[in-house]
Amino acid sequence: MATVSTYLNFERNTEEAFNFYRSVFGGEFFGDGIMRMGDVPATDGMPPCAEGDKNLVMHVELSILGGHSLMGTDAPESMGFKLNKGNNVHINLQPDTRKETDRLFKALSEGGQVTMELQEMFWGDYFGSCTDKFGVHWMFNCGEKV
Repeated sequence: MATVSTYLNFERNTEEAFNFYRSVFGGEFFGDGIMRMGDVPATDGMPPCAEGDKNLVMHVELSILGGHSLMGTDAPESMGFKLNKGNNVHINLQPDTRKETDRLFKALSEGGQVTMELQEMFWGDYFGSCTDKFGVHWMFNCGEKV
């Protein structure tokens, strides 16, 4: 069965971000939990992992709402990455109830920035958006009628 997930890259704080998301959504990390850069077996032509990067996150996955998964990795400059934070990724949450929408909105916007307060919209849904304290953009769209 096909699925959709969202993959997030962080400079060096993926573990902190995913522990925060786990505190909001609950659940456990998929599989064996957090895979570390130092766990990756060496292969021909691949430079060795720097000692300071071995504990960074290679991969982590967390199921959030409706089977949607957030996945993430650390992408430090020391490994050749140039991370650009931007507004090109939003995660759209469509909770079943306004109560759950309010809870998620409050938790994810704490320490971040509300870009649109939750409100009734012309298309008939309860909608709002925020950027969390890690720079990830979230949209909330609840169709539950009052």
